[in-house]
Amino acid sequence: MMKYKMTAAYIAAIVLVNIGFVYVPLVPLFGEMFPPMSIVVGAVFILRDYAQREIGHHILAAMLIGAGLSYVMADPYVAGASLVAFLISELVDWYVYTFTKRPLAQRILISSAISTPIDSAVFLEMIGHFSWLGFAMMTAAKMLAAGAIWWRIK
Repeated sequence: MMKYKMTAAYIAAIVLVNIGFVYVPLVPLFGEMFPPMSIVVGAVFILRDYAQREIGHHILAAMLIGAGLSYVMADPYVAGASLVAFLISELVDWYVYTFTKRPLAQRILISSAISTPIDSAVFLEMIGHFSWLGFAMMTAAKMLAAGAIWWRIK
């Protein structure tokens, strides 16, 4: 059995999401073009929380590995925007998760609630597609994953 399976899943999820942003087409939703992959991004935030339980503060190195692999394997434009958005939002997520001394389910929900809007805003702005509706849809989609995990473990 693999010792760091959540960490490996976290790194793989970062890469797969970035590749997905390149190949999964946008869909029209309420007059905006919505990236369906943003739903999956919520799972990346949750995987980061579990991976941090495995490797502690070394999660920052795992984040950089995932970002670097994404840059090589996905479109550099999307990967670059995703890298910056992930680094900013994941650092916020890491900080909140690390220093909030609440039960796991609450830490996951709180850290996701703070970091997912940051991720959405930074990513959409960097790719030149920021709109309030798009921001709200992406953030809500990401929080679906966090809410589902929270509900399951609370």
